[in-house]
Amino acid sequence: MSYDFPIQRTRRTENPSAKFSIMIPTWNNLEYLKLCIGSIRKNSTFKHQLIVHINEGKDGTLEWVKEQTDIDYSYSEQNVGVCYALNSCRELMSTDYVLYMNDDMYVCPDWDKCLADEIAAIRHNNFFFSATSIEPQSQSNCMIEKNYGTDISTFQEEKLLKEFASLSMHDWQGATWPPNIVHKSIWDKVDGYSNEFSPGMYSDPDFSMKLWNAGIRLFKGVSKSRVYHFGSKSVKRVKQNPGYKKFLNKWGMTNSILSKYYLRRGERFDGPLKEAKVPMLAKVKNWFKKVAL
Repeated sequence: MSYDFPIQRTRRTENPSAKFSIMIPTWNNLEYLKLCIGSIRKNSTFKHQLIVHINEGKDGTLEWVKEQTDIDYSYSEQNVGVCYALNSCRELMSTDYVLYMNDDMYVCPDWDKCLADEIAAIRHNNFFFSATSIEPQSQSNCMIEKNYGTDISTFQEEKLLKEFASLSMHDWQGATWPPNIVHKSIWDKVDGYSNEFSPGMYSDPDFSMKLWNAGIRLFKGVSKSRVYHFGSKSVKRVKQNPGYKKFLNKWGMTNSILSKYYLRRGERFDGPLKEAKVPMLAKVKNWFKKVAL
């Protein structure tokens, strides 16, 4: 894949037993990145390949990552956003599984084992799985709302570790948001994340729509795989792209149509998804939105 700006890549690890390739884009968010990486090292069942894309790194991120001999990385002097970052990380992968994680997440014990067990149980590569986020203020019915801190200074790590497994949640339809995982053959089939959505707004549902068109129907949110998410610490700082309009232009539907009628996002998981049934009223509303662009 070609880029309009220089991206440096450094591969340092050799671990044939690594389970997943965990790709983490970061943008001047070093303290959260340290916490995220630390939780992966401490709370994972398996060893994984860690790949970080460093956008700018003006806060010491580049220097810190260079000191971590268990992290492969790519680096751009400018902030190229999530889409370019993930596609760059893909070129450093050494395992069969692409796992995308935000840098402001803290993984809970056995998070990776729960995903690995799901993959082993289905015995094929036509899936898209998400872990389940615990957030101080839930943004959707795919998440668990429980406040263990809104930032690092207020983070209640010990309390989270004692309680996370007992929080009520079911497996859910419509895997979309990170942490998410897909087989590398499926990632490559749809050509990864779409760079036209850079820096990243609406790139997650766009990726799901590409998977849908590629024939994927198993979109599962795994309840027992849990992470704590502080909540878009980088996204709130970036100048946002017109993702809503771009998504509507590209796919001829709103993200809400995809979420509600195709992915049934947040509903209790009941098996692979069927073909979408969009009510006529929703189709009419969607048509007016397309015309209004």
